[in-house]
Amino acid sequence: QVQLVESGGGLVQAGGSLRLSCAASRRTFSGNAMGWFRQAPGKEREFVAVISWGGGNTNYADSVKGRFTISRDNAKNTVYLQMNSLKPEDTAVYYCNALESSRSKVPSDDYWGQGTQVTVSS
Repeated sequence: QVQLVESGGGLVQAGGSLRLSCAASRRTFSGNAMGWFRQAPGKEREFVAVISWGGGNTNYADSVKGRFTISRDNAKNTVYLQMNSLKPEDTAVYYCNALESSRSKVPSDDYWGQGTQVTVSS
């Protein structure tokens, strides 16, 4: 059964930090690149970051490079997103999903979890 459970969101002031977590089912997580996406009000969901199965390769959207760091713990089937220097434009619902590879920016599954809300105040 596919399962994606995101957590760690909240309200933070601009310049602050948050760490998001995503617990995935073994079927979704094992052997796959994993990534984060976000959807702001009135906008389409967009790619944020991806990490390869082994963790050696990562890729980021230009808008978050240098501020966000993706990591994973394969023993816990969990992927993380450390977000620093947050900006009001980072406000969105954040989701995780599997991807075909660390070069991809498109999810490999059309199932989504409930997401976690991140709100950055100015």
